[in-house]
Amino acid sequence: MLMGEFHHNIDEKGRLTLPAKFREELGESFIVTRGLEECLFVYPMNEWDKITKKLNNLPFTKKDARSFMRFFLSGATAAEFDKQGRINITSPLISYAELKKECVIIGVGDRLEIWSSEKWNSFYDMNKDNLSNIAEDLFDSNWTEGD
Repeated sequence: MLMGEFHHNIDEKGRLTLPAKFREELGESFIVTRGLEECLFVYPMNEWDKITKKLNNLPFTKKDARSFMRFFLSGATAAEFDKQGRINITSPLISYAELKKECVIIGVGDRLEIWSSEKWNSFYDMNKDNLSNIAEDLFDSNWTEGD
């Protein structure tokens, strides 16, 4: 499971080092694409396959389905690590997520998210005080460990 928070700088060539812990879990090849809330999503290939199967089942006759697929898949790119453990992020993805220097890399279960430091801090500050309300809305009162 991908989890944790790490801070690394992206260089002028669009290269970003990912922690060794994440490199092992991502494997040799993985997908980087536009995420939600103006961050990037990074999926191991097995998780990407699950996502694309779900996307392929969306009705192409629905405008929202077409719009989401265009947005999500047009930014997707296969990536690999270089010898220094860095990934190369394409300029459209750098622009979308407004990555400048310091990036925050977080593990959120089935994927990584790459945020600009400014956007992550803003998101965190806006949501930290509401975490108990968010949890209450998401989890049934009967939810117990192991469910």
